[in-house]
Amino acid sequence: MKKVYDVLRFGLKCILIPAAAVLIIYSLNKPYRRIDFNKYLDITKFTTLEHLYDHVDIGNLGSSHGAYDFDYTALEERGYACFNFANTSQSFNYDYAILKQYGNYMSPGSVLFIPVSYFSFNNEVVNASEAQAMSVRYYHFLSPKNIPDYNPYVDLVTNRFPILSAGEDIFKIFPGFKLSLITYAAEKEGDGTTNNSENLDTQIDVQDSDIVENQESPQNINIEEFANRAKERYSRHFDNKEEYFLPERISDLYDIINYCKEHEITPVLITTPFSSYYIDLISEDFLKEFSETVNQIAADTGVSYYDYSNDERFYNNLTYFSDSDHLNAEGCEYFMQVLLNDVTELNKFQ
Repeated sequence: MKKVYDVLRFGLKCILIPAAAVLIIYSLNKPYRRIDFNKYLDITKFTTLEHLYDHVDIGNLGSSHGAYDFDYTALEERGYACFNFANTSQSFNYDYAILKQYGNYMSPGSVLFIPVSYFSFNNEVVNASEAQAMSVRYYHFLSPKNIPDYNPYVDLVTNRFPILSAGEDIFKIFPGFKLSLITYAAEKEGDGTTNNSENLDTQIDVQDSDIVENQESPQNINIEEFANRAKERYSRHFDNKEEYFLPERISDLYDIINYCKEHEITPVLITTPFSSYYIDLISEDFLKEFSETVNQIAADTGVSYYDYSNDERFYNNLTYFSDSDHLNAEGCEYFMQVLLNDVTELNKFQ
């Protein structure tokens, strides 16, 4: 009898302990998802698309050059529906994934800009770890069938149950508990937590003010700092890359263009403006191969290509740039004026 009781008790433990663990994970996951959501505020625009748009007349794909360099205000004021599908460090395969999921919003005869940057035929991310971190955001708004190299485990621990990959962020659910740990550690070291908190706030304020100053006061650009940041951008895009023109990325671009044609969308290839501090670092050999590659794709597909990378209207005018290869608000507004004048595919929207 005792053996039967022991077996039943063991079996009950085997059921209750995992059940309790699942219940705890489930109960913590709900509040943590609200916290985790703040990491992905830049992709909430796709929820806006689904709820506020029934069609899109003009849009763009792309990485940060697409995300930051297109200002559709002037066109929207004329009553056209415009949408920016770009995300930072977004490669062509994710452009294509987004197009497969949201391309139905592009109305027949609409125009879709496809930014082609110097790193577009490789990857802007610098290592596998960063690539994986960037890919996680797509699990939050793309269907599994559209996510490149979809991994069910990544979906589970970063999207369905992000609490499983929270790490130290789990303390954000219990801010008082985290604060008590900091206070205890500070007291052990003989430091006051108030001063540490004030120092942290000051650091954040200074960083934020620097960003605002760079964005809103381009006339006060520190040339030396600007040049140094250009070198950093160049290093990120070109250093430690074995191949600048991966066949799979070229294939992805052909897929994007073919999708557009099959769905009556007018694709337009475009390279956004770069400053002289960035473009002057790039070798003539690379520029030649890049130009030949893009122009060959344009010729093969019959798609227009507009290259503003070395455009004299932007090249030496730092007041239009937030950094060496991204436009600021003033630059974006002017760039759209340039596009409305130059791009014949936009004539129907004048």
